[in-house]
Amino acid sequence: METPTLSLKDLFQQEFPRIVAVITRQFGVQHMHAAEDIASETFLAAAETWGIKGIPANPAAWLYLVARQKAIHFWRRDKIYRDKVMPAITSNTAAEEEIDFSEEHIQDSKLRMIFAVCNPVIASEAQIGLALRILCGFGIEEIATAFFTNRETISKRLLRAKDKLRQENIQLEMPADQDIIHRLDNVLHVIYLVFNEGYYSRTQDQVLRRDLCLEALRLCLQLTAYSPTNTPATNALIALICFHASRFAARQPEDDTILLYDEQDSTQWDQQLVHQGMHYLALSASGDHLSSYHLEARIAYWHCIPEDSPAKWEEILLLYNQLLILKNSAAGTLNRLYAKYKVDGAAVALKELQALQVPQNTDYFLLMGALYEQLDTEKAVKAYQQALSTTTIPAEVQHLATKIKNLNK
Repeated sequence: METPTLSLKDLFQQEFPRIVAVITRQFGVQHMHAAEDIASETFLAAAETWGIKGIPANPAAWLYLVARQKAIHFWRRDKIYRDKVMPAITSNTAAEEEIDFSEEHIQDSKLRMIFAVCNPVIASEAQIGLALRILCGFGIEEIATAFFTNRETISKRLLRAKDKLRQENIQLEMPADQDIIHRLDNVLHVIYLVFNEGYYSRTQDQVLRRDLCLEALRLCLQLTAYSPTNTPATNALIALICFHASRFAARQPEDDTILLYDEQDSTQWDQQLVHQGMHYLALSASGDHLSSYHLEARIAYWHCIPEDSPAKWEEILLLYNQLLILKNSAAGTLNRLYAKYKVDGAAVALKELQALQVPQNTDYFLLMGALYEQLDTEKAVKAYQQALSTTTIPAEVQHLATKIKNLNK
């Protein structure tokens, strides 16, 4: 059976981060921007050459060879190369050999890059942007779409982040053993935010959302290849991502529709991802530290159980009670009330909802509408109309308009 040929876009997302990581490791984080330029020029050369001659038998090897040549040429002509790099290099051949694109070196360089990009010296939002660009190979336009902003804003944000890394003299190296857990917390948080940007994003680009989720999963899986970062929390986050991603197709089967949990067809859930999530959830059970990822993964696991039993929702409610002690959030509070409704009924949950001090946003009115559907159709319609007035996302607009229409029949 022949291996399917990757498109140039697929190769870019796969190989761009690898090339940038290796070249940045070679010459330092302060030259990350130059490494990006070299990787981009490499793919430009590929597009021009392959368009005429076709894709080579081993496209990755072709890319690495061209990237190596372009990197050496860059440093030869650059003043930094003459003043700082040349004295440490005895020959051009040695310089070429030092740019190592072996698989082991690539993976180690990418792991180091994760910790550099997720350094807390730069703002969280910039860390996410750098992660999407440097670690996931997303274009500036794609990142701008994910953040509901424009190309110029993202370019400036990434430039400031890279300047900060240079000013702080951040090295492409793994933290010391005593610091790894603290730094890993930040790395996992950034990966979690990348996933959330995909799964809960309000962008209209459905493909982009799925790509973000898969890239978050790939980044997390990479951490398991290194013993100090293969922790219970890492495995719990992988499980969380797998469980949520397994319901992606059922949650939004078409570009202009969105289905809430009760409306989803469970036969459309990806069982391979469910089983993968169960595997990593089991691995996360070691150790004595309970993270928010553990609790969220358990909640997501129960959502992958199709039976709508009281025991299921009692367990979910208990887990949300624990989660809100560790990490209180408006979204978690609203989700807990949905579980409360499943256990104790709509009237009890509605009373708690009306007493909450949380933003009255689309999610708030969606929950209110769902609760009123069991109690008062007229008030349910009003709640859904309020939700409709707070969103411009086509999928949500379509879903709410259908809800209102059906209730008014």
